[in-house]
Amino acid sequence: MDLGLKGKVVLITGGSKGIGLACARAFAVEGAKVAIVSRNPANLARAREQLKSEGLQVHLARADLHEQHSAADVVEEATQALGPIDILVNSAGAARRYDPETLDADAFKATMDAKYFPYIYPQQEVLRRMVARAKSGDASEPGTIVNIIGMGGKYATDIHIAGGAANAALMLATVGLAHYHARYGIRINAINPGATLTERVEDALALEAQQQGVDIAEARSRGEAKVPLGRFAKPEEIADVALFLASRRASYVSGAIIPMDGVSTPMI
Repeated sequence: MDLGLKGKVVLITGGSKGIGLACARAFAVEGAKVAIVSRNPANLARAREQLKSEGLQVHLARADLHEQHSAADVVEEATQALGPIDILVNSAGAARRYDPETLDADAFKATMDAKYFPYIYPQQEVLRRMVARAKSGDASEPGTIVNIIGMGGKYATDIHIAGGAANAALMLATVGLAHYHARYGIRINAINPGATLTERVEDALALEAQQQGVDIAEARSRGEAKVPLGRFAKPEEIADVALFLASRRASYVSGAIIPMDGVSTPMI
């Protein structure tokens, strides 16, 4: 199936590992021109070598997306290197978990700075440029955005209240901005992954194993037993849906929030 992604310019935040790296690989395989963003140069270098060993090339861009000016700079850098951005995949930022007893206003602010704004800053810069292209008539397809947002925004858990609030805010921003920018032909969607086999989940499993007095394999088995589909997601499975949402095959899909948690949270 031709997804029409060959030659498209794709900017992926958080693209040096986990779901972001899986997305970088998937778009590169489709023939897209890919730039990955991370604030960690070691992670960027490792990602480049890994993809290079698979015969894939990506542009590396180091930026701290907690800063608005840094997000604007990295969008300009990617544009200068590869051309106007057709697709933005946001997969950067992670929210710290807090015991509710220690959850104060500072913790909420820190969480928004860590999770919400690293999505909003690059998204707003990319949207500004996409709108300008649409108004000028320079592009028949002005662009599309895919936000990877954790399922924690759909339901509350005691240790993830602040992070869940940031995720919920990102989902509302996704749908609201999709509604407004549809007039320009710009599509914005989101994916809600559940537990996915990334370094972050592996670290959590190691901690759970220690707490439960079992090995990591047993901790994973217990976790996967709680998922109706019987296993955690693979990063590549999330990337496949990102590919679809960014492609012309999803040309009438916008403002959608797609859950990918193995039906762990059955809700409309």
